[in-house]
Amino acid sequence: MNTEKVTNHIVNWLKDYAAQAGAKGFVVGVSGGIDSAVTSALCARTGLQVLCLEMPIHQAPSQVNRALNHIDWLKKIYSGVGMTQVNLTPVFDSLIKALPEVEDEEERFMSLANTRARLRMTSLYYFAALNGLLVAGTGNKVEDFGVGFYTKYGDGGVDLSPIADLMKSEVYALAEYMGINKEIIVAAPTDGLWGDDRTDEDQIGASYDELEWAMAAIEQGMDEGNLNKRQKQVLDIYNRLHKANMHKMVPIPVCEIPEDIKSDS
Repeated sequence: MNTEKVTNHIVNWLKDYAAQAGAKGFVVGVSGGIDSAVTSALCARTGLQVLCLEMPIHQAPSQVNRALNHIDWLKKIYSGVGMTQVNLTPVFDSLIKALPEVEDEEERFMSLANTRARLRMTSLYYFAALNGLLVAGTGNKVEDFGVGFYTKYGDGGVDLSPIADLMKSEVYALAEYMGINKEIIVAAPTDGLWGDDRTDEDQIGASYDELEWAMAAIEQGMDEGNLNKRQKQVLDIYNRLHKANMHKMVPIPVCEIPEDIKSDS
């Protein structure tokens, strides 16, 4: 991949979209991970206003530190970059207290993880409306169109997706090209929604390299008879998640009412 040309293409696309939308720039949730780091850096390169939000919810200190270090780095290079830190931990805790209790806390772990992402989405749109900005998504191609590894109306709730046509490996290539902090590049990918140190690979059961292989293999019509045991496992994981999360990747279904039953006649 020609990282320079791809970078310039995305930056120009961002500038054009903002101009057409009449927006002053972008707001990006910066988590300390590779995707949000690359997205925020691409937005900063437009020269438009970029507001980086750091929104901890019982976050690991290492994730917060990486996010803050990245934002500091951006601010030193690009004059249009600003930062606001919004501590959503008390908001999250208050919401939990307001919800009915459950017998087994394990049963609602996934619901609460997704709730974190939706609280962050709400905060992003608050600042977007306040400042005339667009919410820039941070999802990559494998997550957004492969296994659907994101929260519906959470980190999936955005105005535009600058890196959604890039595989995870290509996101890393852009990170290297743009000089993203090494601590972010070497950190294990995590969605940071659980309040512990579990990684994306722990949750999915396969690495991003493996998922990229599966996505490409399916697109190319591979011969499943030639796959080894691990490849078959990865393919099963990919297909299962793709099918289960398809509802995130397609338009909201609308119940269309036939005209003949709408009519009184």
